[in-house]
Amino acid sequence: MDPVTTVTHRMTVRLLVTHTYALPLRLDLRYEPTDPYTVRALFCLGTHELAEWILGRDLLAHGLTGPAGHGNIRIRPTTGPGGHTLHIALGPPPDTALLEAPAHDIKTFLKDTQALVPHGTESAHIDWETELTNLLTTS
Repeated sequence: MDPVTTVTHRMTVRLLVTHTYALPLRLDLRYEPTDPYTVRALFCLGTHELAEWILGRDLLAHGLTGPAGHGNIRIRPTTGPGGHTLHIALGPPPDTALLEAPAHDIKTFLKDTQALVPHGTESAHIDWETELTNLLTTS
């Protein structure tokens, strides 16, 4: 097993409140090779944590090139005031939060995760014995 290294990336995203008003939020993305298929996304307003979402790493990658996801998480590329962006829709309609994230920041983050755990090698980074033990002892 490789030594555990965490990839983190902080960026500013925009919560699209209306067609003319957006609220800036801090987004902290976190990736750990011990949970190689997922990305943790922590949204903050100032020093207040608002929400944490668990996203699929592949979902983020697919969202860079075309619409991706169904249900509570949907991602699609678009062009915003600052250039290429991703629209990330979180939650079921009509209570969906629509966020706009800089595509270059997402690409950089994903590139760093790929350097740590290349696509297709995720299962080699899971401690299957521990996972099985946890599954069998959890009631």
